[in-house]
Amino acid sequence: MLIRIEASELPGRECERAPGFPGYRNIHVGVQRREHPGELLDPRPADVASVVWELEATTSRRETGWDLRGPYVQGRPGGRFVYLSWGAVDDAGVFSMFRRAKLMLDGVPAAVLDTAVEGGLLVARLGLTDSHGHPLCAAVRPPLVEWSAPAR
Repeated sequence: MLIRIEASELPGRECERAPGFPGYRNIHVGVQRREHPGELLDPRPADVASVVWELEATTSRRETGWDLRGPYVQGRPGGRFVYLSWGAVDDAGVFSMFRRAKLMLDGVPAAVLDTAVEGGLLVARLGLTDSHGHPLCAAVRPPLVEWSAPAR
């Protein structure tokens, strides 16, 4: 199955200091590979209008519902998620992560996941700027992310 993450409303390449937030420059975001925190799928500058990532996942049926696995799917059964990693890129091109958003797969409605498994496509749509104008972080579930299973 393909998981497509469609993100918009990125915070920009610079976020100024604020209480509890030190501020960063040349901010990028990408999908973190499982067991390889420094390896990102298609890191993008945080000043683009939108970004789309596509990642492969396998599915298996369990007593509690569908289980998704893949190189970019993290966590244990029942608690799977996809990390969107935020980092500052220095002059040498080195990405230094400073926060992450967890797209929680337990937030996908069961009927949507059933349709996605059947059709082969699960889509997440979300904005990536939090209420303070900073990069979105922490566990992300509806209503912050909208899950759907459109026809391919």
